[in-house]
Amino acid sequence: MAIKAKKLQPAKTAAIADIKARLETVSDYIFTEYRGLTVEQISALRGQLRAKGCTYKVVKNNFARIAFDEMKIEGLAGYLTGPTAVALSGEEANAAAKILFDFAKEAPALQIKGGFIGGEIYDAVKLEAFSKLPGRLELISMLMSAMQATTAKLARTLQAVADKKAEA
Repeated sequence: MAIKAKKLQPAKTAAIADIKARLETVSDYIFTEYRGLTVEQISALRGQLRAKGCTYKVVKNNFARIAFDEMKIEGLAGYLTGPTAVALSGEEANAAAKILFDFAKEAPALQIKGGFIGGEIYDAVKLEAFSKLPGRLELISMLMSAMQATTAKLARTLQAVADKKAEA
């Protein structure tokens, strides 16, 4: 549960509203601990995530807890401890997870805590398995190629039957 002050300060209320507005624009969140990363490493990570349409935001834990409580998302308080940054992903959470885990191999100081993807809470192990799956666009292309192959095979078979009848 987030700690709320008895006397609300306008600056803190505005900061919570800003975090909530950012969180509401996306549906998937991946929580990381960035302690030990240099500014250059964080900038490089942000650049990689930005290329895939994701953002990487350092958040104050208590403000994020309040924002998630207001959004009626429960069970994320365990990930909001220590220095926390959130990768915000709108459509391709899989791509963001792949980037984070690849970056963590290069910079072991980056620790992936867990995530909230598709309305479900993922721990670090489940999130790593999720990152190894093909992305949404890759799955669509695989489906379309399978559908196209079946249709092409049917067309070739029908053409072969027509050619055989024409010869006879």
